[in-house]
Order: sequence, then C-alpha cells, then structure tokens
Amino acid sequence: MTISTENQVPCNVKGEGHDDLSKIRRKHSKRTGHQVGNVSHCQKRLIALKIMYFGQRFYGFASEAHTEPTVESEIFKAIERARLLVGSREDSCYSRCGRTDKGVSATGQVISLYLRSNLKDAGENILGERSEIDYVSVLNRNLPRDIRVIGWCPVAADFLARFSCLGREYKYLFWKRALDVSKMQKAAFKFIGEHDFRNFCKMDAANVSNYKRYITDFNISACDQRSNHDELWSMNIRGSAFLWHQVRCMAAVLFFVGQGLESPCVVDSLLDITKTPRKPQYTMAPELPLILRSCLFDGVSFMCSSDASQALIEHLKDEHHQYMLQAAIFDEALTCLSIPEPNPLEHPKKKRKHIPLLSREAEPSYEERRARVKAKSANV
Repeated sequence: MTISTENQVPCNVKGEGHDDLSKIRRKHSKRTGHQVGNVSHCQKRLIALKIMYFGQRFYGFASEAHTEPTVESEIFKAIERARLLVGSREDSCYSRCGRTDKGVSATGQVISLYLRSNLKDAGENILGERSEIDYVSVLNRNLPRDIRVIGWCPVAADFLARFSCLGREYKYLFWKRALDVSKMQKAAFKFIGEHDFRNFCKMDAANVSNYKRYITDFNISACDQRSNHDELWSMNIRGSAFLWHQVRCMAAVLFFVGQGLESPCVVDSLLDITKTPRKPQYTMAPELPLILRSCLFDGVSFMCSSDASQALIEHLKDEHHQYMLQAAIFDEALTCLSIPEPNPLEHPKKKRKHIPLLSREAEPSYEERRARVKAKSANV
C-alpha cells in the first residue's frame, strides 16, 4: 500500500482536456514511500470509488462554485462522518473523472483518493481485502438517498481518476414524438472520429486551448419503454474525453435535425472551424435526461461485498417504487381532466420561426476570447 503526504493533485480544470497532464503526472509521480497519516496515525491507501447519483437537486458534481448542495460536497461530508479521511482533503490526492453539470445524473462516475485502511502491510494480496474496510457499506450509510457508492478498487500510486480514464460513455434520454430518428442518426454518425468541437461546447478560453476530441461511437436507439402513446429513445455516446456541455450541445443540434429544421449536413459545417470559426447562438438541450453512464479504465475492477450489493439493490428498488407511485399520481391527475374539443373558430398559435443555425448571430471565436483573456491579465 502506497502512502503519501503530498498535497492535492490539481485536477480541477474545467473540461477534460489533457493540456496539463504531463505537469500533473510529474507531481503525482512523487507519491512514493510508506508513512502513517499525520493526523490520526492511521494507515491509508489510494482507492478508486465508483459512484451513482441522481442529479435533480444538485448544483453539479464539483464543489468549486461555492453553491450547495453538490454531489462532491455530499461525498466528502460522508467520508468525514465515516472517519475515512486521513489528514485533510488536500492530503488525499483527490481526483475526479468527470464534472457533470447541474441536474445531470451518473451511474458510473469515478473518483480516486487516499482513505483510511485496515491493511497493515503493503504486501498483502487480494485475499487481504476480506479484512479491509467495506467502503461501499460504510459510505452508503452516511450518504443521502440520491447518492450511492457502488464499488471500490485499490489503484496504483500514479492513478488519477481524471487522466487515467481511457473513455467515457454518456446517455441522453428523450421522447421520440414526431422526431425523424433516421435523420438524427445520419447526423450523429458525422460526430464519430476526431474533430474540433469548439462549436459544440461552452468555450473556456482561459483554461482550454485544445478543442479536439475523439468520439468512438454515437448511436440512437429505442429504450423499449412507452408512455402516453410516446416512445422513449436514447442517444448513446462514447469518447475518450468531452468538453464542457459538449453532449448537450450535440443533442440540441440533433433535435433540430430530427424536427426537420436543419439538414444533417449542418454537423459538417459546424465541425469545419475554417468555414464556421464562431459558434452560432443556440440553446443546448436540457440537463435532466443526461447520464454519465460509465468511465473506462485499464486494470481497474470494482469490488462490492454481497451484503453491500444486496443493500444497493433493495435501496434502488425502493426508490423506483417511490417514483412509480409519484408517476401514478400524475396519471390519476390526467384522468381528472377532459380533453377539449378543437374549436374551428380559434386561430392556431403561430409557431416560432426557426432561424437556420448558420444564419444566426455567432459567439466570439476562440482567438477573440484569448485576446480578451490576455488583455484582462495585462490590466491586472
């Protein structure tokens, strides 16, 4: 077991770019040695935690915006209540895989940090895990009902949840209604491969200079679930890393295509930064249907005791039943309403005219934003 007193790894840059990876790796590689926590004199080990949360009431995952509650702040409250933190948060070498927005959920978020350990010898093998703290059970007893740890795994000293991640998968749910899914899929295929996605994100020119990302798969499929004569579908997106709001921006453009308001070729134009150097102004898709489904790592196998696993299943079943009861109340409310007959004398409401994306006012380009950042820094 590798123990360290190094300060926190600076992994809180917005987005998931790799600009600072080499600098962080150099600092992180110093974490060698075998010492005892300097506050509680307990052994500690570097572990990864796999986390599920339902984001409706949270102001995003990260707790940097000083707005509560966030998923991250609730996790650290649980860690502290369970007395698992040796020293301060800065001593824990904390790293998060992804930062989800306000209202976004996850079934496979991953964080890594040093936590208190029962193991006495760094040479203990996997059989020694039987005497290790049941991190899943202990943390879930201290977490709110909409956050759950679903697995843990010991990791190497150079592991960073953010930069050790090989890929991420997102799912975006939506009701089909009258959308032309075949055209949406045709447009979605254009995202696959490496592209500059500056027109499909919220640009952070102060911290991110590389807007190229690699999408490995983008498919749209039915979810085998219906409600009120409508069918639930999902966009399933896999990639190595994603920019701030990238998935919601891609989804928004695909909805324009599905409504027949844009051609699938608009994706080609927006990915061509020579032709379209400035992002057209458009509203990104809502946050509620977005799920960070999984994060992929090499050699990381998450564990969960049988007792903790059974408790998780029972907890989710109970939560599901509660939401089904709530849905039943809405169904009952709908039966109390009469459907109005169409009035031929009423004029139908005019639909808001769609302005083609490429004809809209555009945001400042990356170069213009960088110039502003430099000018602001020079005036400080």
